[in-house]
Amino acid sequence: LSICSKLCYAIGGAPNQVAGSAASFFLQIYLLDIAHITPFHASLVLFIGKASGAVTDPVAGFFISKSRWTKIGRLMPWVLACTPFTIVSYFFMWYLPPFVSGRVAWYLTFYCLFQALTTLFQVPYSALTMFLSTDQRDRDSATAYRMTMEVLGTLIGAALQGQIVASAHVSPHCTVNPSVNTTDSWRDTPTIPDPSDPLSHQVIYMIAAGVIAGVYLLGTVVLFLGVKERDDPYALNSDRAIPFCKGLALTMKHGPYVKLTASFLLISTAVQLEQGNFVLFCTHAAGLRNHFQYLVVTILVSAVVSVPFWQKFLQRFGKKCAACGISWMIPFAVMLVTIPNLILAYFVAFVSGLSIAASLLLPWSMLPDVVDNFRLQNPHGKGHETIFYSSYVFFTKMSAGIGLGISAAGLEFTGYKPGICRQSDDVILTLKLLIGAVPAILILLGLFILLFYPITEESRKETKLALEELR
Repeated sequence: LSICSKLCYAIGGAPNQVAGSAASFFLQIYLLDIAHITPFHASLVLFIGKASGAVTDPVAGFFISKSRWTKIGRLMPWVLACTPFTIVSYFFMWYLPPFVSGRVAWYLTFYCLFQALTTLFQVPYSALTMFLSTDQRDRDSATAYRMTMEVLGTLIGAALQGQIVASAHVSPHCTVNPSVNTTDSWRDTPTIPDPSDPLSHQVIYMIAAGVIAGVYLLGTVVLFLGVKERDDPYALNSDRAIPFCKGLALTMKHGPYVKLTASFLLISTAVQLEQGNFVLFCTHAAGLRNHFQYLVVTILVSAVVSVPFWQKFLQRFGKKCAACGISWMIPFAVMLVTIPNLILAYFVAFVSGLSIAASLLLPWSMLPDVVDNFRLQNPHGKGHETIFYSSYVFFTKMSAGIGLGISAAGLEFTGYKPGICRQSDDVILTLKLLIGAVPAILILLGLFILLFYPITEESRKETKLALEELR
C-alpha cells in the first residue's frame, strides 16, 4: 500500500470521530445545562441512542454482507450513501427547539438517527481494512495510520466543540471564591449565558455543529477519491459466502474473538465513562471550570502523538504486552479524584491520553488477526469480515450505552440540578466514582480477560504462512 492510500483511508475515518468526540464530551452537559432536561431523561437519551446504534450494527452487517460488487466496490457505496443523512441528523442533534415539552423526544430522535447512521458508515469503513491488502504488515500499518487520524479527529472534535461552546458553560457568577460567598443565592445562580445575548448558547452550539458537519463531508470525499477497494483478495474462486446467521453463530463460538471482545468492551466502557463525565467532573467536582477545554485538548494531543509510539511498541514487544499501557491511567485518575490540583490535572490528562491511544489502537489492530485465524479454521467461506466488525461494534456500543445510562441515572438519583454553580456533596462523590473507581475496576477486569487471549506473535506468523499456502 502506498502512503497516500493509507493516509486517505485514515482521513476517511476522522469525521466520524470528530462528531463522536464532540458528542461524547459535551452532549451530556449540553442536555443537562443547556437543554435543561432532567438527568433521568438525559440517561434515557444517551442509553437508547447508543442502543439504537448497537442494534443497527448486526443489521448493517447483514445487509452489507448481501451487497453485490459495484464499480466503486461493495463497501464504499454504503459509506457514501449515509454521509449526507448523518450530517443532517448531527446538526439537528444540537438544535434547541422552541418548544419545551417535546425536547426529550426531539433529542432522542436525532441522537438515535445519528448513532444508527454512523454505524452504517463505521461498519463498512472498518471492514474495508481487510480489502486493502493481503499482507498483515500492510494492514497493521493502515490501522496505525487510521487510528492516528481518528485520535486526531477526536482531538479536533473536542477542541473545536470545546473552544466554540466554552462560553456557554462559564458564568462570572460561578467564578466567585466559594469561601467568600457561600450563600444559597450563589449556589443557585444559573451558569448559562443570558439568552438575550446574540451569541447565546443556541447560536454557539449551531456554529459548532455546522463546522463539524463540514469536516464530515470533506473526510468522506477524500476517502472516496483516495482509496481503491479490492474484491475480496483472500477468497478462492470456489469459495461461497457464509450465510449471515450461520456466520454470526460461528463468530460467537470463536474463542479468540470472544476473549478479545469481552476484554475491550469493558475497557471501552471505562474510556466512555471518562469521556462522558470528564467535563462534568472538572466543572462541578474539581474546581477546574475554566480549564476543562484545555484539559480535554491535552488528553487528545497526548493520544495523537503516542499512537505511532504504540505501533512501534506492539511491533517489537507484541500486542498483548502493549495492552498493559491501558492501565497507566488508573493510579493518576485516582490521584486527581483525591487531590484535585491544576498541575496534577494536566499531568493526569497527559497520561490518560497515552492510555486512551493504546485502548483505541489495540482492538482494531488485533481484530484482523482474529479474522485471519477464523479464515484458517473455515478456509472455504467468505464474506464473514463484516460480521466480525459489526458484532464487535455492537457489543462495545451496548456496553458504553449501558455505562453512560447508568452514570446519568446515578446523577439523577443523587440530586444533580442543572444550571447551578455548585452541586451537592452526593453529586460530587458520584462524579468522583465515575471518573476514578468505576473505570479502574473495568480496566483491570478487561486486562485480566485479555491474559487468556490465545493469539501470540508466533501464531500470527504461522497463520500468515498457512493462508499464503492456501492462496
